[in-house]
Amino acid sequence: MSNDRDVVVTGIGATTPIGGTAQETWQALLDGVSGVGPLTDPRVAQYDLPVRIGAALKVDPSEVLSRVEARRLDRSEQVALIAAREAWADAGAPEMDPERLGVVVGTGIGGAVSLMNQDDLLETEGLRKVAVLTVPMLMPNGPASTVALWVKARGAVHAPVSACASGAEALAWAFRLIKSGEVDVVIAGGAEACIHPLPIAGFSQMRAMSTRNDDPETASRPWDVDRDGFVLGEGAGMVVLEDADHARARGAKIYGRLAGVGMSNDAYHVSAPDPNGNGAARAIGKALVSADMSASEIGHVNAHATSTPVGDIPEANTAVQIFGDQVVLTANKSMTGHMLGATGAVESIATVLTLKYGIIPGTRNIFNLDPAVHADIATKNRETTITAAVNNSFGFGGHNVALVFTK
Repeated sequence: MSNDRDVVVTGIGATTPIGGTAQETWQALLDGVSGVGPLTDPRVAQYDLPVRIGAALKVDPSEVLSRVEARRLDRSEQVALIAAREAWADAGAPEMDPERLGVVVGTGIGGAVSLMNQDDLLETEGLRKVAVLTVPMLMPNGPASTVALWVKARGAVHAPVSACASGAEALAWAFRLIKSGEVDVVIAGGAEACIHPLPIAGFSQMRAMSTRNDDPETASRPWDVDRDGFVLGEGAGMVVLEDADHARARGAKIYGRLAGVGMSNDAYHVSAPDPNGNGAARAIGKALVSADMSASEIGHVNAHATSTPVGDIPEANTAVQIFGDQVVLTANKSMTGHMLGATGAVESIATVLTLKYGIIPGTRNIFNLDPAVHADIATKNRETTITAAVNNSFGFGGHNVALVFTK
């Protein structure tokens, strides 16, 4: 074991509802741009779904990938590949022993859309119309294997599936792989692309999604007293995590450090968070121990905050209980929507850039702050000198992941 290894971020990549790259996404967060709009799929109206808005990708994968790649890959695999290529190029595409290179890519739903589309073809047109690559397209490890095949990684390749915490959990496992000495570099992140009538119908039946169809850009409003649910988004975020000595030896630029990780489970309810925030608090506590840091050193939390009535308040108030009044919270989902398994990775990139550039992106759409919130929420961009921050990601099934980043 080599637990004294430092883990640093040397590359970032993303494709989201507000930007086709990581830097475009970051600038859009600073500009307060919303990626939410009306859904154009005619089946949304056909099935009379109560939710008719979503946060689709700003840049369609077909504009970036070759025709062959677009045809052979599920959309979740497509976005994973796009973000991974950007991150790897940003890291300098280091030449290295492929057995010392790992890939960890999480997804919450994976290739479910391909599964549903191929089922429709089987039913309407018969066996001959079913794609030969149906199974690789629907596998939950599809995004991870797609990235690994492209980069020729021969080290450990993993695919965490923990609902909306999947992307953050991917970074946590990548951190552990590097700390253990098993690999030197990992491409890690999350990917999701499931804007489809069935997931929308399912989430709608749970009363989890916003029905503010008449005003899409203000539908995602974390911590606002009138929030009514999340907005479904799609995208991918990837980071290149690297042993610090390995990075310095090759002269890599370093964005920041992933200092500690923590994971826990609520064991409370399949879709509702622990109302007291106990599971989240345990994950944060483990992350601080992992980083060998005290709560007083954390100045910012990039919150999971999805704009649901049940989830936003416990997270905000738990943050204050742990970190004190000095901590500043923000919610990127007010602009990106909820990218499910991708969101933890994309928000990790935002957290790293917050520390690098000294600015916390404001939270959009807080018109009337819920009086139950006792935290300092950044409603506008805020300059900061903080040197450490936490990114939270939580998922159905009680999953909690906290990541500590430092400059």
